Amino acid sequence: MKFEGTGIEKVAADLNKLDFIMESEGFVRADQWDYERVTYDRKYNMVEGTFYLRISGYATEGDVGSKRAHIQLLTPLLGKHYYPHGVEYGEGEDFPKSLIQSSKKTLDQLKEKLEAMTAEA
Repeated sequence: MKFEGTGIEKVAADLNKLDFIMESEGFVRADQWDYERVTYDRKYNMVEGTFYLRISGYATEGDVGSKRAHIQLLTPLLGKHYYPHGVEYGEGEDFPKSLIQSSKKTLDQLKEKLEAMTAEA
């Protein structure tokens, strides 16, 4: 499921500042990167299954491995994990309403923090 129009897809920021803000909202980058791309995931364990709110981005300058990169974020996605195959982000997935509401609230809070960070720069 895509969360269109959140404003997050318009954000471009320094990788180190981005890592700090994303972590403060429960997103983990861990080893989900290569030299040109990053992926931040927030995990939700629920009775209905395991879900991930994912925000990806790509380097417009520098590279992620050197920790000196400027990252353009992309449209947030919500996916459901299926063992052992992985996460499905398709529109045909069924997501609990409480999860969608929680994800929207998280994205709103994240957007506020990202806007404050970009205003400082």
